[in-house]
Amino acid sequence: MKTVSKAMSAISALLASAVLCSGGSAWAHHSFAMFDQNRQVSIAGTVKAFEWTNPHAFIELEAPDGKVWSVELNSPNNLVRQGWKRTALKPGDKVTVVLNPLRDGQSGGLFNAVTLPSGQVLGNAKPTGPINVPTPQ
Repeated sequence: MKTVSKAMSAISALLASAVLCSGGSAWAHHSFAMFDQNRQVSIAGTVKAFEWTNPHAFIELEAPDGKVWSVELNSPNNLVRQGWKRTALKPGDKVTVVLNPLRDGQSGGLFNAVTLPSGQVLGNAKPTGPINVPTPQ
């Protein structure tokens, strides 16, 4: 009887550990509250880097005043569905990015749209409202 009890305790501990470990990635994801989704900023500049990474892609954009903006995009998986390619941007490209700025005034923001050197626009420069914000039901 003691052996069965010990085995059940071990199984219970193992299952509890598995449940706690599996939730870590969900807890790690941030909200979009750090972006002011009621404001838009348009920045013309030069692409320093385009990071095609999960969970979010990033554009590092140098403005003419030398300030470097870090622009957070969607995941590469979603970007592909929106017409993006890994090679859409490359260092040295002259682009204009429309973004929702960070609330704290730092040089960064949430991507809305980019105008590529060819004139092609990826994204939506005029969203109908804040994105990634829950709406009251």
